[in-house]
Amino acid sequence: MQRARVLSGVQPTGALHLGNWLGAIRNWVGLQETHDTFFCVVDLHAITVPHDAAALARDTRNTAALYLACGIDPEKATVFVQSHVSAHSELCWLLNCVTPLNWLERMIQFKEKAVKQGDQVSVGLLDYPVLMAADILLYDADLVPVGEDQKQHLELARDIAQQRINARFAPRDAEGEPIPVLKVPEPLILKEGARVMSLTDGRSKMSKSDPNEGSRVNLLDSPEVITKKVKRAKTDPVMGLEFGNPERPETDNLLGLYALLSGKGREAAAAECAAMGWGTFKPLLAETLVEALRPIQERYNDLSADPAELDRVLKAGSERANAVAQATLERTREALGFLKAN
Repeated sequence: MQRARVLSGVQPTGALHLGNWLGAIRNWVGLQETHDTFFCVVDLHAITVPHDAAALARDTRNTAALYLACGIDPEKATVFVQSHVSAHSELCWLLNCVTPLNWLERMIQFKEKAVKQGDQVSVGLLDYPVLMAADILLYDADLVPVGEDQKQHLELARDIAQQRINARFAPRDAEGEPIPVLKVPEPLILKEGARVMSLTDGRSKMSKSDPNEGSRVNLLDSPEVITKKVKRAKTDPVMGLEFGNPERPETDNLLGLYALLSGKGREAAAAECAAMGWGTFKPLLAETLVEALRPIQERYNDLSADPAELDRVLKAGSERANAVAQATLERTREALGFLKAN
């Protein structure tokens, strides 16, 4: 029986952090055992805001290496860099030409980021969701892991596939039934660990764009840095830790991290820490974080010492990704009426 296909990716903007791992990459490791998985480093998305060219190249390699260090197996999953597959850009243009402008103007993330950039906001930032749609639709993905903040983008991809391509351009079979041009994907919502919050604000998601470095634990932070960040993490004056109290978001977040990374689960972690003070809990959490990240950091260092191996993995991944993507692109081009090149 053919496995359902899953596609996902992370931007190479800055260092990957705990939220990227627990909210996405750690779940990918399990998915590669049960699904046909495609994981890309979405570097084209990284230039929708002003960027440094040297940093982009460095961060793209680092992100790919961290995919592998976190347990993505290139023998089981397709790992590649988005810009190495030119079909992403071409399908994006084709989808641009059938996507209503007002669909993009209502996107929440564009509104939020445009306010921050002011007059410097780029067309790319507005068009970001169409490129994301192209990413997803190119690979005939059945499922796309998404957090709550990305559900709107997936819905746009579904709308473009259903309403703007399949409904208008699908060819007909011998019985006159439409043959879908693009597969319409479904969301895959991963509950536990899907939303890791900031160390400085338990109501805000941990983010690479937060100017406060202390708000996140990066996957490559040293034990000393991790300990310092946890020690300075925002807490409250209440003795004992608990889940589910809306007045204690930082407590919920930190205890949740301990439950996940210790492997004890929420019930056991809550029981263990119910009467624990912060002076006891924070060193325990820091030690748990350090030990959880140690194998990732060791594997990353091994990969960094052998750049040719990473190049080999990315080349093989891009070749497989290209084969799948080109088939979808040609199918779409033909449906839209473009002549085949001789």
